Amino acid sequence: MSKPLQGYQHLRKGRVSIDHQIYLITTVTHQRSPVFAEYSRACAACRMFSSVLTQDHHTLLCWVLMPDHVHWLLQLGEDGDISKVVGKLKATSAKAVRRLGFTGQVWAVGFHDHALRNDEDLLAVARYVVANPLRAGLVRRISEYPYWDAVWINN
Repeated sequence: MSKPLQGYQHLRKGRVSIDHQIYLITTVTHQRSPVFAEYSRACAACRMFSSVLTQDHHTLLCWVLMPDHVHWLLQLGEDGDISKVVGKLKATSAKAVRRLGFTGQVWAVGFHDHALRNDEDLLAVARYVVANPLRAGLVRRISEYPYWDAVWINN
């Protein structure tokens, strides 16, 4: 009898990367440590989120960085591998944080992904992502929270 999958292996069970599919991805910091409660670390990570996928053909539709986790609403491009894309986002943001002198592990191993179905309302999911700081009680209005972005916002 085979042993049931546990931990990170359980998260990967059945994971499939589909071109142009939109995924809601959540990953946490190592031991849920509030790495991004510090302004300079959060800003460094945010800069990486905004720039890391520009040369790949993947699109971050929206994201929010919380003190101990991040939510990304990501659309894969051609020949995308969700694990590689998430790995790139995590690696580049971790390097940016380490350049500021942080010596610990930034991200936990693994991530949770949910492929949006055709019947799911994309904008409702995006609003859910962006409203995370409100639900956590960090701010009273999303305009008060600096660590998020969405393609629907004019810069």
